[in-house]
Amino acid sequence: MQLRDVDEGLVSKLRDELGLLSTTARCLVARGIDDTETAKAFLAPRLGSLRPPTGLADLSKAVDRIAQAVTGGQKIGCFGDYDVDGVSTCALLTGYLRSYDAEVVPRVATRQGGYGFGLEHANALLDEGCQLIITGDCGTSDIASIEACRAKGVDVVVIDHHTVPTLSPDDPHPAFALVNPFRPDSDFPFRGMASVGLAFYVAAAIRTRLDGPKQALMAELDLVALGTVADLVPLAEENRILTTHGLHQLNRAPRLGIRALLSAAKVEDKRITERTIGWKIGPRLNAPGRLGDAKPALELLLAKEPQEADRFAQIVEKANADRREAQESIRKAVETQLEKVRNDSCVVLAGEGWAWGVVGIVASRIAEETGRPTFIIGVDPETGEGRGSGRSARGINLYSLLEKNRDLLDRFGGHAAAAGLTVGRDQIEKLREGLILAANEQETSAEPIEQVVDAEIGLPDVNERLTKELLSLGPFGKGNEEPTLTCRGVRVNSSRRVGDGSHLKLELEEGGTTRGAIGFGLGASDPGPDALVDVVFAPMLNEWRGRTSVELGLKTLSKAN
Repeated sequence: MQLRDVDEGLVSKLRDELGLLSTTARCLVARGIDDTETAKAFLAPRLGSLRPPTGLADLSKAVDRIAQAVTGGQKIGCFGDYDVDGVSTCALLTGYLRSYDAEVVPRVATRQGGYGFGLEHANALLDEGCQLIITGDCGTSDIASIEACRAKGVDVVVIDHHTVPTLSPDDPHPAFALVNPFRPDSDFPFRGMASVGLAFYVAAAIRTRLDGPKQALMAELDLVALGTVADLVPLAEENRILTTHGLHQLNRAPRLGIRALLSAAKVEDKRITERTIGWKIGPRLNAPGRLGDAKPALELLLAKEPQEADRFAQIVEKANADRREAQESIRKAVETQLEKVRNDSCVVLAGEGWAWGVVGIVASRIAEETGRPTFIIGVDPETGEGRGSGRSARGINLYSLLEKNRDLLDRFGGHAAAAGLTVGRDQIEKLREGLILAANEQETSAEPIEQVVDAEIGLPDVNERLTKELLSLGPFGKGNEEPTLTCRGVRVNSSRRVGDGSHLKLELEEGGTTRGAIGFGLGASDPGPDALVDVVFAPMLNEWRGRTSVELGLKTLSKAN
């Protein structure tokens, strides 16, 4: 364990000028926020601080075409991928364009139809008579489908954040407009936005073009928070600002569908945070699309009547229970095969009948457990078609791995950290060999990374004021990790394993001060009562029956030296 090295002079300056606790100031400086004005802006993120998207290629072209469709009374098809980012992007554009009385046909992908904007989806929207189609969280790699639309005289506007395929200058992308920060000619300074954040920028530009009401636009910020947090993009820069205000919207005036979903899930969180999205809302909204059709999640987000919201919330909740069951079945099957691939630099495992929508979750867990990039592939027993998902580890770029093996694949897409693929059963073994070879070629360090903490502190100083100050550095996620503190030599008054036995509940004591602590996944590390331990944690506020208490969210614990 290593204490993060910071300039203590800058820490003292921020502490004194902003009236913060030293630990909070230290955490700010550790994040490179070392002057007063920058710290003020960070602690109170404003929508007005969003940088204008002038460098986002094709944005003006997209806005012009969408505005033309709205004012011209054209039927608009909105299509989103089947995950939370895709569904929330589709819901945002549908809801916002309908505020202008536009005729919008919303559709989302199905697992049966495959990820992205497939020919089946394109033809369905063409058959609906759509005169403009907007795709969200997909479309960048769906060249054939977009060409089919163009052949029928229908323009496609793509709003996406996935890797842009290499195209010949003589054969440009067929979309009317491709709004994607990963385009080589896009100069927008932040490339980490989810598709729903890009859609918000498009909607904001439409509002300016059509002089629409601000209230309708602000009401869609909750969807930006949902898609941004659930898609695990960096919670930094524009994403952090948008998510902060999206969380405000979720707490101030949650839409009917979210209220109904929280009720169906028996979630009693007093305050919706990024944790609520990541652990409770996001997995449930993802569940219908993982098992088949994401439409119930979309209908839930678009619901305008309480009965309608309750009905779709129950459907989504049932899908989540089914997803858990399927996930556990695949996980057990995968773990029986892990031994035979323990020396492979890239884990590639396939199984007959594994649910396509769940393999990504299992891949994520295996990648975390093994520290190796992982692809899990489900094969249709009847057709032999395999669809898989990959999750990265140790800096391996998954999109690059797949691109080097594209001749073996029917289809693939995604980005460095997460990707999807379609492959025939007879090509899976060759694909495994190719992915391992490509992973070996990528430079990555296998050395364990030493845990770094922001500050060492005494347990009595982990109080409500400090916790609230540290929470103001959120929302937390990749790119803005939650502050990590350590207390050394604290006594365990009591300990017990909870849940299924994999979690650990403790009462810690130092100098007459006691604090509760919870360690998810740390059940096997139970030190027993009266032990002296060193703990690494993030402080949390626990609200229960009107009372607020400070609790330690444990990362690690070990016996004190």
